[in-house]
Amino acid sequence: MATEARRRLWLALGTTIVLLAVLVPPGRAASSAPRVLTVAVSQSVDSLSPFLAQRMVATTVHRLIYENLTNYDVKDGRAVPGLATSWTASPSKLVWTYAIRRGVHWSDGRPVTAADAAWTFTTMMENPEAATAHGSYTANFRKVTAPDPHTLVIELRKPQATMVALDVPIVPRHIWSRVRDFSSFNNDRTYPVVGNGPFVLTDFRVDRFIRLTPNRSFWRGAPHFDELVFTYYKDGDAAVAALRKGEVSFVHGLTPAQASALKRETGITVNDAPGRRFFALATNPGARSLDGRRFGNGHRALLDPAVRKALIHATDRRTIVEKVFRGHAVEGAGYIPPRFRSYFWQPSPGQRMDFAPAASAALLDRAGYRLKGRQRLGKDGRPLRFRLLCHAIDPNDKAVGRYLREWWGRLGIEVRLDCRDNVSDPWLRGDYDLAFDGWSVSPDPDFVLSIHTCGALPATPRGTGSTDNFICDRQFDALYRQQSAEYDTVRRADLVKRMQSRLYDTGYLHILAYPNAVEAYRTDQIASITTMPEDGGNIWGQDGYWSWWSAKPTVGTAARIAVGPSAASVLSGMAAALAVALLVAGLVVRRRRATADDRA
Repeated sequence: MATEARRRLWLALGTTIVLLAVLVPPGRAASSAPRVLTVAVSQSVDSLSPFLAQRMVATTVHRLIYENLTNYDVKDGRAVPGLATSWTASPSKLVWTYAIRRGVHWSDGRPVTAADAAWTFTTMMENPEAATAHGSYTANFRKVTAPDPHTLVIELRKPQATMVALDVPIVPRHIWSRVRDFSSFNNDRTYPVVGNGPFVLTDFRVDRFIRLTPNRSFWRGAPHFDELVFTYYKDGDAAVAALRKGEVSFVHGLTPAQASALKRETGITVNDAPGRRFFALATNPGARSLDGRRFGNGHRALLDPAVRKALIHATDRRTIVEKVFRGHAVEGAGYIPPRFRSYFWQPSPGQRMDFAPAASAALLDRAGYRLKGRQRLGKDGRPLRFRLLCHAIDPNDKAVGRYLREWWGRLGIEVRLDCRDNVSDPWLRGDYDLAFDGWSVSPDPDFVLSIHTCGALPATPRGTGSTDNFICDRQFDALYRQQSAEYDTVRRADLVKRMQSRLYDTGYLHILAYPNAVEAYRTDQIASITTMPEDGGNIWGQDGYWSWWSAKPTVGTAARIAVGPSAASVLSGMAAALAVALLVAGLVVRRRRATADDRA
């Protein structure tokens, strides 16, 4: 009996050693805990399909698991090689040829070729559902071919200025060609997800976590952490508390009070940098689809330019910057944040709509919106009451909403805050009057301009499209077409500024502020991490994978994680199981020895 117990003990020990050898990466000691970089996030994933996703957290994942043809340089945002190592244009600028990187593979071992890129773009050209997220880039493509595995050729209908800034993830044809319905496939059925970026997506649980592991064969070199996990915290204070306790490595979107408190903490670094986002108030212009049908229930009074401009004059942007953002933002003006100097625009003194409550009231009076007692009446004789759609988890939305309720209330206009966990559904249905809005702008602004064109409207009321706010303005569209075909950088920048001027004048999108990127990380977990731009830039939401790919763990420490079965938890569980096995087996051996000795 003692011999059998020993045999079982050594069998358990041998099995554990084999599993440890499989799980621990080469060159790592079995006793070394996996180094996990944990990022707190609050935004839900809209889709893990790069053909559909538009939210920041999802597009961040796509930048990590798929490569684009080109990337943005971490220093100055210029185009640098990605999947394509070089590119040339014909004299007419209508034919672009890209040299596809040699010797790179998908994470399942299959080679990455030009055929994958050709299939990705062609699918977007031929299938409207596949063009949901990035269709503006391929709308002008005539034909895309791969004459050999390392050459991609794109033929255009007319010149296109974005040919070295195509923010389209290239996907593996041998995986995605099996998809039958691009409108419903979310790329979340099988793990690991096959990609070719610096990370591999290995697991995902809705509103719980997203887990990625390094792509050890990535051509720039593998990331330094053993796991990257985005873990969900619906409440910002809970995320900050987790950072303090070491349960997460990084938190972004800090409030001024949170940032101030964390600056006093030992072992935590706060990064406060000019952001690439704008914070805006969007007005429902009357939701409609490309087939001409109108839908939604936006307030008709907001179709009147006088009402929209009156609301802008009744909004104190300076107070929002000083009181809500506590100076961690710049007062809003044009559509493109000041970080992008060549495209930044501000209205002229005669065009600018500053805080002027008296002028606001006069505008409404002249337009026929009478004040009866303390209530402002619409032209139908009913009191003006507007719904303001806001994010339930965003303290800035709520704080600004309270100010708007106060300021507009002085005009006799009632504001009801409609704060929800999910703002996407009512937004897509056009069921709102006004809504807080915001986008991250890339070094090339084409995409964020395209989402306000008529072509971005949904095909039908039940469709999604890429529109931000159902804006369809022919003058804006004409300028968009001009800038998209202009290769001269100075002339193109001028056209982009004229587009911003037109958008400003419509009053459909009021840019309130350009918030700073206020974020923090634990220095006992992250030794170094790259900002973009490198000199005083942001960490979260970069135009590329630089931050998470470059992050280096602090020597002698391991970040902790409390979600899902990671390699760390598997190893610790195995160690515990082995300890129990050793203890039980040892007790059995000793007990049987004692019993045998007693009989002798």
